[in-house]
Parts: sequence; C-alpha cells; structure tokens
Amino acid sequence: MPDLRNSNRFGILLVLVTRVVWAEAADVEATWLSGDGDGWIEIRRVGDGLSATLVGSPNDRPDDPPRLDAKNPDSMLRQRTLKGLEIFAGFRYAGGDRWTGGTIYDPNSGRTYRCTVTLVDRDTLKVRGYVGVSLFGRSEYWRRKKR
Repeated sequence: MPDLRNSNRFGILLVLVTRVVWAEAADVEATWLSGDGDGWIEIRRVGDGLSATLVGSPNDRPDDPPRLDAKNPDSMLRQRTLKGLEIFAGFRYAGGDRWTGGTIYDPNSGRTYRCTVTLVDRDTLKVRGYVGVSLFGRSEYWRRKKR
C-alpha cells in the first residue's frame, strides 16, 4: 500500500508552486501605453497565454472619427476600426515574467511579427517584434497606465 502522506505533501507543494507562478504571471494584466505613445493596449491573461486589445489612444478626441485598420494587407479588413482590435495571438508563459511563441499585429504597418513579451518591472513591459529570429527585430517598452 502506498504511503499517502508523501503524495499529499507533493500535492500541497504543487499547489503552492502553481499559485506563486500564477501570481507572478498575472502582474502583466493592465492597460499599457505603446512605445510610440499613441496606443492604449489592454492585456489580459487567457489560460497560460496573453490577450491584448487596442482600447484607444491618448491622442483621441471625442469628435475624432474612429481610426481604421487602413494599412492592413487584406483590403477586406481595412474598414474595421482599430479600437477593440486584438493584436496578440499564440503567447505562452515561459516563466520568469516572459511570454513567448506569440505574434503581434502592428496596425501602423499592417504587418504581423513574431513576438516575445517580458515584464521588466511592475510598470515596464518589453515587447520585442521580429521576423525569423529575435536577433532581427526591434524592442519597444510599454508603460503601465496609472490609475
């Protein structure tokens, strides 16, 4: 008969480790100002991945017409509004405040790039978009929106 005391200890340890990883990873959930200062992006956890939606711009005025996805390579999508547009796909938490394996859509160019996301500190997010390998890319630093 197996000794259940050891398996219970393992189960408790697994729960504690999972909670620590979840707490660390959840710190990325916020609204962030993009590196160019023109977009507010809301990031949410979805399972062990990330979801990011454009929610506006600090440069928007109430009487401005909605911004459109005018640079999208698919002409059928050029009339969709940028507000509410999902720009992240496929990210998985890799540990150490880092998400990998995802893509980011850049509405300024209409291009989609492979991407990694790293929480540098509570208020700074490093977003690295690249083609092929990360060496051939560019990093932006996003700032957490103050409450």
